Amino acid sequence: MENRTYSEEEYLQIAEIQHFAFCPRQWALDYLEGQWQENVLTIEGHALHDKAHDPMSREKRKGKIIVRGMRVFSASLGISGDCDIVELHEKKDGVFIPAFNGTYEVIPIEYKRGRPKEGEEDVLQLKLQALCLEEMFCTTIPYGYIYYGETRRRQETVFSEQQRETIIELLKQMRQYIQRGYTPKVRRRKGCRKCSLQDVCIPKLKPDTSVQAYLEKRLVE
Repeated sequence: MENRTYSEEEYLQIAEIQHFAFCPRQWALDYLEGQWQENVLTIEGHALHDKAHDPMSREKRKGKIIVRGMRVFSASLGISGDCDIVELHEKKDGVFIPAFNGTYEVIPIEYKRGRPKEGEEDVLQLKLQALCLEEMFCTTIPYGYIYYGETRRRQETVFSEQQRETIIELLKQMRQYIQRGYTPKVRRRKGCRKCSLQDVCIPKLKPDTSVQAYLEKRLVE
């Protein structure tokens, strides 16, 4: 991994990795062109996250502490964002956390509205949260959970070194697109039908058409 310091302007959000891994064009339309739109699926997703999020609220149960909406970051990756839930399980050989006066195992939990996906975008987002937590708490996090709203159950995710390498490469690509101010071309896929940006992306038009230029042209017309 490149050893460098990122300025505040260069920091990316954890959530960006999920969008970019799913579709680089969707990511660029949202984060580079500001073309984000809502649909039923995104609204349901926000509702589920709002239910999980109660920024930095803490709940103590037997043997564990549940922290919601924890703000996390990685200086080495130039990343920041929020974790839906971080569970701290009491463990003798865990990491010492002064704020809770004990040693704990750190477990990130991400909430998603649907069901497990064919791609690895959700897993990469959770892994990126784990990388931030590892750096913040000087510990190793071998696994986490993704809670899916449709199945109403947690799915355990065991992390790998390959996921870490994939994340580093995707972050590099994202920063290259940002530097160039370039929106990737259309690549039609099955998920286009459910994308909230379907009308903005306009996948049926020429793949080299700039969305911003197309919208400005239509406004002039």
